[in-house]
Amino acid sequence: MLILAIESSCDETSVAIVEDENVLSNIVATQIDVHKEFGGVFPEVASRLHIENINFVIKEALVKSEKTFADLDAIAVTQGPGLIGSLHVGMMAAKTLAWSLDLPLIPVHHIAGHIYANKLVGSFEYPLMALVVSGGHTELVMMYNDYEFEVIGKTQDDAVGEAYDKVARQLGLGYPGGPIIDKLAKQGQPHYTLPNVKTENPIDFSFSGLKSAVRQLMLREAREGRELNVNDVAYAFQHKAVETLMKRVKHALSTYDVKTFVLAGGVAANAHLRENVEALKQQVGDINILVPPLWACMDQAAMIGIAAFDAARLRPAGSCDISSFSNMTL
Repeated sequence: MLILAIESSCDETSVAIVEDENVLSNIVATQIDVHKEFGGVFPEVASRLHIENINFVIKEALVKSEKTFADLDAIAVTQGPGLIGSLHVGMMAAKTLAWSLDLPLIPVHHIAGHIYANKLVGSFEYPLMALVVSGGHTELVMMYNDYEFEVIGKTQDDAVGEAYDKVARQLGLGYPGGPIIDKLAKQGQPHYTLPNVKTENPIDFSFSGLKSAVRQLMLREAREGRELNVNDVAYAFQHKAVETLMKRVKHALSTYDVKTFVLAGGVAANAHLRENVEALKQQVGDINILVPPLWACMDQAAMIGIAAFDAARLRPAGSCDISSFSNMTL
């Protein structure tokens, strides 16, 4: 089965050609440099740039895979969640292709795509637990079978990637905040102490208080006339953020019967988090632990194409009447 997959949920326009879960091409047109001027993704600008890029990205994906429209068996597309204007561009392109080529249309959940990106490095054995960490999501997801999801833990306020961006903005470091703080934290020392994060449910998350604690630290240092060591602040924040994630993961793994654990989402590219998840392999030897390659952590269409195989097999095909959703459950 040869699938053309489209991903446009935020600020990357991406198209992939995937054949039987093998990625033949995966083209990504990123908008990061444009949105740096705004300190974050500007939705109206993002949707306009998707319109400018989508046709060129589709063409390049076909050329690189050495396939044509006539070779395709289905069209897959991210249905949500995401920025609604951005999603609509990808959805309209997918519906146009599906209608004109008389092919099945496969709607895919964006988070399902991130989870399925781990099939690039290994196979899924169920029950499976996923830690999903991105700018818009922080949650623990259980899978008991192919393309069946249950959210068992979620953030009560900010997503972890959102907290990274907000802390970076407070420190005047620019956008996107995650890679910047990750880099500075490697040069930092355990100088500052930030409070532990508490939630009523031991596998829920919260990062708003941690973000506020960084702000209070900055104000206290200024009030007492001490120069702020930005590298050490980055170290303190990242250490506590990753510690918060891993505490919840370890508690969940001790509570649920799990055969596979996967890391998913944009923050899965964080070096300190990846180190901690790799260390889990020594602590839970009977659980298969998968970490996606760095390029597959970002938003891209290859993950949508891989997830589309199970989606097509287990869920009804979409029609040209379906729409995109800024918020949707797994």
